[in-house]
Amino acid sequence: MKNVFLIIFCTTIVLSSCNNDDEIMPAGINYKQEMRDFVIGISKYSKSISPGFIIVPQNGIELVTTTGEADDRPHNDYLNAIDANGQEDLFYGYNSDNSPTPPTENLYLRKFLDISKNAGNAILVTDYCSTPAKMDDSFSKNQSNNYISFAANHRELNVIPDYPNPVFSENNKQIKSISEVQNFLYLINPEKFSTKTEFINAVTATNYDLLIMDLFFNDGTTFTNTEINQLKKKKNGGSRLVISYMSIGEAEDYRYYWSNDKPDWLDRENPEWEGNFKVKYWNNDWQKIIYGNDDSYLKKILDAGFDGVYLDIIDAFEYYESRR
Repeated sequence: MKNVFLIIFCTTIVLSSCNNDDEIMPAGINYKQEMRDFVIGISKYSKSISPGFIIVPQNGIELVTTTGEADDRPHNDYLNAIDANGQEDLFYGYNSDNSPTPPTENLYLRKFLDISKNAGNAILVTDYCSTPAKMDDSFSKNQSNNYISFAANHRELNVIPDYPNPVFSENNKQIKSISEVQNFLYLINPEKFSTKTEFINAVTATNYDLLIMDLFFNDGTTFTNTEINQLKKKKNGGSRLVISYMSIGEAEDYRYYWSNDKPDWLDRENPEWEGNFKVKYWNNDWQKIIYGNDDSYLKKILDAGFDGVYLDIIDAFEYYESRR
């Protein structure tokens, strides 16, 4: 019955949003700045509770300058609020998985990434490639640019790659800050694991310095503080950081906050990711779901004992700028 309900509800949402396909977004909204302010608010709230909490926005790298142009001055308030930038498809995967990213796109992204790097932030790159030679090339190119990288052999981010073994830049250090990280594992989809224990055992059998995962397991239950502490241990005796994925530019119909009402902040479904809906991220009601109170998504992440948060769909400003 639950599945039937979701199908009916999601269909209603899609039909309702289709009626707004010609909606023109207000010209007076600075969509880049609204996203910057959102991230800055998340940072201030989380760091007021946990001063060392790590903030990592993924993609939308243009936010690091005041106008979104690479030759403009850095946006210092934004750069000071974050601790790293995540970037997908930098060297592989921009047009298709396992294919090199075009040099023009690569250069465009690196200009912005270096602005953030020069401001003291770490750069976490996820390239989508699956053959050993291309994975090696990805690691090598990222290392030469002083970026930390992960070569993902599945875009679903649902497996721990068996290559390379040992992991790139493996070490037995006690990792306490993002500046000490030399490699990372991006594993936000636990669908291949039947239990939390199986997931925890698989991760603790590795020596990655940083794990990016989801707060929730397949059954919708959250990982506990005890379980997160287990995940912070490497196989070789070192320790790792564990940060939680959280989408702030789209709502997901499988999250705890989903209801059968269509709120003002909910927008169209993403045609490339079923069940993911664009949101008017500057809306106060949406932001209250994300952070700022004890019932918020971010507070759940903090309470579970994560070391930081990995913010996705930062580039939602592009979608709204195109509709202005």
